[in-house]
Amino acid sequence: MTPMHFAFSTSFILGLMGLAFHRTHLLSALLCLEGMMLSLYLALSLWTFQLESINFSPSPMLLLAFSACEASAGLALLVATSRTHGTDRLQALNILQC
Repeated sequence: MTPMHFAFSTSFILGLMGLAFHRTHLLSALLCLEGMMLSLYLALSLWTFQLESINFSPSPMLLLAFSACEASAGLALLVATSRTHGTDRLQALNILQC
């Protein structure tokens, strides 16, 4: 494994561990998701650059577009949650409560 691939996989794993273990605020969960998407974007860009193929060249831009949509939906949920509950702490959210 090259050092660059190790760095991408390590950044993805760190984002995943942050998402799994530090779930106190919704904003920190969204930041961990964005870090994971950024590492996936960089890894996919490097992969298409190494392949030198035109067929895979739109893939990083498609992933970046989905990442932007995910970020906007997450921020909209953050604003809606903080308006209704007064906080972005995940312990304050109850899925069973309507």
